[in-house]
Amino acid sequence: MGIKLKALTRSPWVYHLSTGSCNNCDIEILDCLTPRYDLERFGIVLVGSPRHADALLVTGNMTAKNIPRVKKVYEQMPKPGVVIAVGTCALGHGVFNGSYVMPHTVDEILPVDIYIPGCPMKPEAFIAGVAKLLAVLRQKA
Repeated sequence: MGIKLKALTRSPWVYHLSTGSCNNCDIEILDCLTPRYDLERFGIVLVGSPRHADALLVTGNMTAKNIPRVKKVYEQMPKPGVVIAVGTCALGHGVFNGSYVMPHTVDEILPVDIYIPGCPMKPEAFIAGVAKLLAVLRQKA
C-alpha cells in the first residue's frame, strides 16, 4: 500500500469525469494543461480510462441518473485512489441548488480527498489544490 501511495505522489494519472457540468470547469482544466500553466510539470497526466487512473477528477452536479454510473467508474479505479471534486457545482450544486434532479453532492457519493472551489475554478487554484494533495499523500507514504 505504501509503495502505491509513493508512486501516486510522483506521477498521478487522472481520469476526468464530468457529471453534467456547464463546461466552464472543464475548459479551465484543459487550460491547466496548456504551456502557460503546465500541470504536467507535476507529472499529472489525463488518461482515457478509470482503470489506469490514480485519481478521479469530478466536475459538475451529481444528478440522480449519474449516481450509479459514477459509483461504477469509481469502483473501476485501482485502490488506493484519490477523488478530487472541482467547482462549486460539485461541492454544493452552485446555481442549481435546490433542484429536484440533483439530490446529492459528490462527497455524499464518493470519498472526496480534496475540494477545489470556484465557479469556474481558476487554474491557479487547481494547481495549488493538487500540490497540497500531493504533499498530504507524501506524508501518508
